[in-house]
Parts: sequence; structure tokens; C-alpha cells
Amino acid sequence: MKPSRFTEEQIIGILREQEAGAKTADVCRKHGISGATFYKWKARYGGLDVSDARRLKALEDENAKLKKLLAEAMLDNAMLKDINKKNGDARREARSCRSSQGGVRGERTAGVLCAGRRPNLGSLPEHQT
Repeated sequence: MKPSRFTEEQIIGILREQEAGAKTADVCRKHGISGATFYKWKARYGGLDVSDARRLKALEDENAKLKKLLAEAMLDNAMLKDINKKNGDARREARSCRSSQGGVRGERTAGVLCAGRRPNLGSLPEHQT
């Protein structure tokens, strides 16, 4: 976004000129702004003092920082949930593997590994010659 040529104090001064009785067209011509810009400023800064405008600017900056922090926290939270889900899936797979192997360590069936990494050699048909 292009920065304004005018500060908040200058904008409020321009609006005060018009409120003091000068014609809007004359004020716009004097300061080199369009009528649309003048009315946009009036909608935003109308009725504000310089101190109010400074406070408004400070609050807008703080709001932008807080929005950025919230977005980053939400991304971190989503990443942690994704990691936790993947770890949970791995734990469930390990539990199901243990239960299919008798549930007690050391009672593994010969040649059986979980998750299809190696076929169960005990279930293959025997080759007869």
C-alpha cells in the first residue's frame, strides 16, 4: 500500500479548514487532493482530534501485530495436531502389531513383522517336491 503524503495531523487540519467554512473544492485544490480523498478522510478522521488520531494509529498497529501472532499460533497449533495425529497412527499400528503377535514380548511368530514389511512365512503353503 502506498504511504500517504499527509500525516494524520495534516489531514485533520485540512478537515478543520473545511469545517471552518471554506468550500470543499477550494480546500481540495489548495492541498492538491481529490474530492473523493477528502470525503474518505472525512469518513475516517471526521470529529477526531490529533491525539485521537495518534491513538487510532497506535491501536491499528497493535491490532495488526496481534493478528499476525494469532495467525502464527494457529499455524503452530495445526502443525502440532498433524504431528500428533501421525504419532498416534504409528502408536496404534504398533499396538495392533503387538496384539497380533500374542501381546507379550518374546512370543513373536518366526519371520513375522508388522505393517506388511515382510510376509508371514508360516502362512505360505509348503512346497512339495
